[in-house]
Amino acid sequence: MKPSQARGAEQGGPMDSILAQWRRERPDIDPGVMAVCGELWRAADRVREGVAANLATESLDLAGFDVLLTLRRQGRGKALSPSELAQDMMISTSAMTNRLDRLEKRGLIERLADPRDRRALRVVLTEAGFALAERIVVSHVATEERLVSALSPAERTELLRLLAKIG
Repeated sequence: MKPSQARGAEQGGPMDSILAQWRRERPDIDPGVMAVCGELWRAADRVREGVAANLATESLDLAGFDVLLTLRRQGRGKALSPSELAQDMMISTSAMTNRLDRLEKRGLIERLADPRDRRALRVVLTEAGFALAERIVVSHVATEERLVSALSPAERTELLRLLAKIG
């Protein structure tokens, strides 16, 4: 993307001014990547804020939401070990313990003894946790749909393709 194609630049906004200042001060570098990364950061912040606002309606944070939906997509009554959850969610096992503690206090998950190894635990959604996951996934998808509604289906596909090249 050319710097002039960034959202702020289209409108002659702050990004256009920032890029012009950098071009004046450091003509030896192309600051266009600042526009790309800046727009990525701002878009990520808007998405995160929108999702967090939706979760707040259920007194849920992003961390707890991630656990609930990870368990929900396994299927009703299916359990994972805390380490399997942590691996699936790409977080540390200590971070997982804190998340599970909070969800267990709310009655949304249960830690059960693993029938194959009494020293190990399995985590499963309670009925209340399953019901919450069922409600929140619907509003979550609607929230994300609203957040990206300015993009056509073709633009969404292209954005996914482009973002995959970065990651």
